Amino acid sequence: MSNSSVIQYPEITASADLLVVGAGPAGIAAALDGARSGAKVTLVDENPISAALMGMDVPLFYGQRMTTAVQQKERMVEQLLKSNPGIEAAFEAGVEVLLGTYVWGAFVNGPGVQSLPGRIAGLADETRAWLLRFDRIVIATGARDLVLSFRGAELPGVMGANAMNALLSRYDAFDGHRLVVLGSGALALTTALAARDRGLDIAAIVEVRDEPQGPPELVAELTRRGVQILTSDVIVEARGGVAGVTEAILVDLDNGAERVIACDTVCLAIGLVPNIELVDVLGCKLVASSQRGGHVPVLDENGQASLPGAYVVGDAAGVDDGGDAYRIDWMQALEKTGGGDVKICLCEEVTRAELAGVKPPRYLGPCPQKIENRSLATMLGDGPLNHDQMKRLTRVSMGACQARRCREQVALKLALVAGVTPGEIPLAGYRAPVRPLPLNVLATIDETFKTRESWETWVGMPAYL
Repeated sequence: MSNSSVIQYPEITASADLLVVGAGPAGIAAALDGARSGAKVTLVDENPISAALMGMDVPLFYGQRMTTAVQQKERMVEQLLKSNPGIEAAFEAGVEVLLGTYVWGAFVNGPGVQSLPGRIAGLADETRAWLLRFDRIVIATGARDLVLSFRGAELPGVMGANAMNALLSRYDAFDGHRLVVLGSGALALTTALAARDRGLDIAAIVEVRDEPQGPPELVAELTRRGVQILTSDVIVEARGGVAGVTEAILVDLDNGAERVIACDTVCLAIGLVPNIELVDVLGCKLVASSQRGGHVPVLDENGQASLPGAYVVGDAAGVDDGGDAYRIDWMQALEKTGGGDVKICLCEEVTRAELAGVKPPRYLGPCPQKIENRSLATMLGDGPLNHDQMKRLTRVSMGACQARRCREQVALKLALVAGVTPGEIPLAGYRAPVRPLPLNVLATIDETFKTRESWETWVGMPAYL
């Protein structure tokens, strides 16, 4: 049997003219437009997110602040449909809607592979994985929380604004009562107002700059409701125990005075980051844009990426953000007050000092002197700093959250040391699967009998029988 006659990929069990990833407003609109044009449309949304993924802070920084209601799948689906009537409209338009389903990869023929039988997406739910062939794709995956660390950031109760809004409005499953909100831009102010509307107590809004950054009318509304906005302040530590945060320690950047605020939740609302994992694995061109939230796809006037037939819409195409300068102000304030022992990578427990010193994982034991003398500053002599290189040397960004909690702050740290803008630090690569999935789920994608029968052709070895 010749190599060319062996199919070296699993069976493809589904197909669509148009695959839409994400059932937010932009994704729903794209799916409905496709259905009206007569296309066979499949709309995939990973919500309701499983409790297991929420526990790993995927795709948002949930910070263990969800109630046990998230473990009730039927109730989660009911809440999702109630909060997003567009899903029902998609059903009625004849769109195939797959909820609680993850698109863990998307693959097209290119310089590295020419054998795919078309454009392929990898899908999975909590029990199985499968492949879908598509002609066109719309990526409407939204944005995730920008996470910047401080001492105690790994405690339950430290979470992101997008995650909080999801637990408040999408799932009605937020388990907190008294909040400290970090940041004072539009994201922070609207999150604080949403929490107040739910009867939650906002202990303080904390801003490192000397005045609030969001719309004046939102500032006035929160002030009218008795919410204090603390300017020229930064969080230095979240304190608590296994049950979660009990208080936040703030530092006045002008005089160094500390204040202690009782709370059960610290909400990071400094910024958002477009979800571009699928855009990257598809090989679409990206560009660094400070005002659009970081690395974003290069799009034409119709929203089409550099790959023909691939479109990116909504927050995945870019977010209205405070820009690099605002993130750097927060990063520098946190570093000034927090120290080198703060964990910059919560999964792998890599500290700021260990990243700055490019230290190998602690479990490898004492470093040789040559490595002990190494640092980000000395490595600049060998060439530009690179995030993927740091992953290999220190294991930073290598944890279960797939760098969602540390990617941006590592890039900020590298940029500050190198004296360049964050956008000049090469983007750490994304790899499929872009969602952490159990091996027993991925293993349900089986090889074909024909492939199994002629396995030796995979490595060019003739069978000797």
